Amino acid sequence: MKYIVVTGGVVSGLGKGVTISSMGRMLQGCGLRVTSIKIDPYLNVDAGTMSPFEHGETYVLNDGGETDLDLGNYERFLSISLTSNHNITTGKVYRKVIGKERRGDYLGKTVQVVPHITNEIQEWIEEVAHVPVDDAGNRHWEADNTDGSEHEKSDEGAPSDDVKVADICLIEVGGTVGDIESSVFLEALRQFQFRVGPTNFCLTFVSLVPIMGDEQKTKPTQHGVRDLRSVGLSPTVIFCRCREVLETSTKSKIASFCHVNGPSCVLSVHDVSNVYHVPLLLMEQNLHRILAETLQLDQIATLGNRLDLTLGGLEEKSTMWNLCESKESVANEKVMDMLSNASDNKDLDVMGGMSRSMIDWARMAFKLDRFEECVKIVIVGKYTGLQDSYLSVIKSLKVSLMYVFVWYMS
Repeated sequence: MKYIVVTGGVVSGLGKGVTISSMGRMLQGCGLRVTSIKIDPYLNVDAGTMSPFEHGETYVLNDGGETDLDLGNYERFLSISLTSNHNITTGKVYRKVIGKERRGDYLGKTVQVVPHITNEIQEWIEEVAHVPVDDAGNRHWEADNTDGSEHEKSDEGAPSDDVKVADICLIEVGGTVGDIESSVFLEALRQFQFRVGPTNFCLTFVSLVPIMGDEQKTKPTQHGVRDLRSVGLSPTVIFCRCREVLETSTKSKIASFCHVNGPSCVLSVHDVSNVYHVPLLLMEQNLHRILAETLQLDQIATLGNRLDLTLGGLEEKSTMWNLCESKESVANEKVMDMLSNASDNKDLDVMGGMSRSMIDWARMAFKLDRFEECVKIVIVGKYTGLQDSYLSVIKSLKVSLMYVFVWYMS
């Protein structure tokens, strides 16, 4: 199992969820199976009792788990079905450890944050990462009880022999580096990188590059990475959120001061016309090849012929548009003709009726740019002061629109 961790700094709300979902979709286009885990450092056991004004909507999973809305992003982008155990909170971890202490599982030892809490986090990640998430009939098997109880694990719904475990586990750490509540998780991940080995662990960092006047400022990113390195973690890739495309000089400066392997490991995640361009944006900057080299994906014998770093031939065709040069995509007739002619549907239905082909994904993203007519739909609710309070409703309407106009009219 390979692990890719996404952390964030400077400010919250930079789009770590979209970044990790886009990364996962790109890896799926390379033929890999992925799963996702969201770490929320708050003391709540889950998001069920929290007001939507706190962190947005409570996303309800198929097994009834009430979780952070980012798990909804994972499911929609990756066409997977997660369990409540894929959302790790401080409350869940402490409840499980205290349950073990009350039963005497620690044999009278003093229960401490290190090693007991950090070990529990690492074991939780490893166990949940191996739960299959993309098989229609066996998606909701629980890896273990989360409350530390003595109830035996049920075999009902357990994964069958033909269910495939993911190749890569994506882990998002909520909040920002430097927060007191997230420090125990960062310490657990610091230990985890040695537990699984350097070729099985890749750390990434999402940061903000503000623009003051006409200058892109790198100091917030430098400070964020410094805080991350102070806890023993050093990022391999830095995602820089910015209104505009990151300049070459900005990338070079961040690479120099933030201890990454050159400007190619500093990726521009600037504003684009729609969120579905982000996987293409990451692909254009060769993120899939950086991850393949770091994690030595070509050395995994079990992948067989599944690994395709050309993404079905889309990699070389991406020079026809300019997502890395401008926030405005180029959905001209030449691009659309190329995407239409290059696509095949041999992988259709592999992801619950959704094609794994990145060419199909690119065609969908560019066609979405061509929508011009606007339809107004009124949502009546209690928490309308925050759009994220009804994110699933809004996303379902948008996906319905895409399904009707993109797939049926293609």
